[in-house]
Amino acid sequence: MAEGALSRPAGRITEVFRTESERQGAYDFLENEEIEASDVLAATVRASVRRVAKQPYAFVAIDGTSLSLVDHRRLKDFGAVGAYKDFGRGLKLIHAYVIDQHGVPSGVSSQIWWARPDTFVKKKQFRPLRTKETVHWLEAIDETASQFKEHGRGTRPWFLLDREGDNWPTLRRLVDGGELFTVRSCWDRRLRTAPDEPRVYLRETLRQARRRYVSYIDVPAGPGRKARRARLEVSASSVVLDLKNGWGKKRYKRALNAVLVVERGTTPRGEKPIKWELLTSHPIKTVADLKLVVFSYSQRWRIEELHKTWKSGACRVEETQLQTKARVIKWATIMVAVASRIERIKRLAREQPNEPASVELSEHEILALIKLKRLHKKRTETISGSVPTIEQATRWLADLGGYTGKSSGGPPGSITIRRGLDYIAPLVLVLQAGDL
Repeated sequence: MAEGALSRPAGRITEVFRTESERQGAYDFLENEEIEASDVLAATVRASVRRVAKQPYAFVAIDGTSLSLVDHRRLKDFGAVGAYKDFGRGLKLIHAYVIDQHGVPSGVSSQIWWARPDTFVKKKQFRPLRTKETVHWLEAIDETASQFKEHGRGTRPWFLLDREGDNWPTLRRLVDGGELFTVRSCWDRRLRTAPDEPRVYLRETLRQARRRYVSYIDVPAGPGRKARRARLEVSASSVVLDLKNGWGKKRYKRALNAVLVVERGTTPRGEKPIKWELLTSHPIKTVADLKLVVFSYSQRWRIEELHKTWKSGACRVEETQLQTKARVIKWATIMVAVASRIERIKRLAREQPNEPASVELSEHEILALIKLKRLHKKRTETISGSVPTIEQATRWLADLGGYTGKSSGGPPGSITIRRGLDYIAPLVLVLQAGDL
């Protein structure tokens, strides 16, 4: 099923599987209550972690999202998504997404699902941790750490969290667990001081920090954001946070490093400059340390790209019309592995362009790609029979999928790569049958 989904990614079973027997087999699999979604997830998690097992560390971006699903009559066992006033239906989830030290995606390491209540329930400001959705973030961290210990010994997960991760339970878990992490702060947190000293806060401490340098990162295009090479001014300081547990009226002192990143001189007109206040466990003693911290957080964008490809882009999983939560989760788990592979092909072509195509494509996929490229090549092109680089193979896939070069607005993206995989799929099947 995964191989079929990769060949023809789509949200609906009827679009992925073309014959009646394939479709019936897919429905039987998804409806089989003896098969758990966790069993389906386990295979892709093992593969994701093992791909980075020889590296000293691997980034793990953790982020929440939701699937908006069709349920007009409100009969399915879904929950509320979005604003309650909009009556959206679907499922909530958190993904942990593994990215190697060069910025190439490897796959997911955790997937936590839940359904929100159908009606809004006003909650108290201070509640026990067990009643908050924060526990799902902690589960994703714990599951990922466990998977790395089992399948990626010697490789440390470097957790990357956006502002939703700036809360006392998550920070305490990361610090006390000895994890490597970078969390974007959203609060001007109080710092530890002596009882007879005035209160000191994070943002003022960062503004006065003496450790400074200038760095540059490539910013991808996004909603309301133009692609650019951003000039960043970076300052850093070691601090001790004074974390407060409002429910238990307790305070926790946790030492870590804080890094302020501000874009200056490269912000497009009409946009806000990049401004990150980062909390990290990585050292900040040298310029190289600071560059790595800034680079680490820039890799958090990869999970946004995954969710776009998975939900509404190449895989369109939100278009599924499956009838139950369990079936949706199983199908969505298969499709997130497909979305991860498409994103991996895309990033390999950009980050490691000279690697052979065999680093990700199968022998039959490469052979089918060469044969079809020869049929559609330009007059001036010469297509040899040798294995192309991953950059060249990705460009050929994109060309077959309708990529028009520079006029497309950038290098090949997930949509044209998906169309290329779909285009070569029939020939791949013929070549595989010939080997039987």
